[in-house]
Amino acid sequence: MRDIRITPHLTIPAGELAIAFARSGGPGGQNVNKVASKVELRWNPTTSSALGDYDRSWLVSKLANRLTTDGDLIVTSTATRDQMKNREDAAAKLALIVRAALERPKTRRATKPSRASKRRRVDAKRHRAEIKRNRRGDD
Repeated sequence: MRDIRITPHLTIPAGELAIAFARSGGPGGQNVNKVASKVELRWNPTTSSALGDYDRSWLVSKLANRLTTDGDLIVTSTATRDQMKNREDAAAKLALIVRAALERPKTRRATKPSRASKRRRVDAKRHRAEIKRNRRGDD
């Protein structure tokens, strides 16, 4: 297994990944009973040396519902009948999950409406009021 590059600043070392194989379900005829093509990739972000303390706490909170009691993140792949392709698929899935979990929302900055937008709003209200006033037939 190779290192998995998540972002330009974060790479999961291959030594922290545990990979296991199992017989995969689904189509494949007699071959499915002989070949272990299902890939199960495990990574523990709580003990990973690739993460800083700030990133680790953020990632663990974001992935809390996906982590096991030991803190492992498990990704499986049964996309193909080829073990090597499933390995690559599992690694890509892991990278995608971690990359998405590490994204921090953009902080909102409070803004005030501009003077021109306030003027447009008031002018539109006056115009609408004028239209309604003209509809009334004051008899």
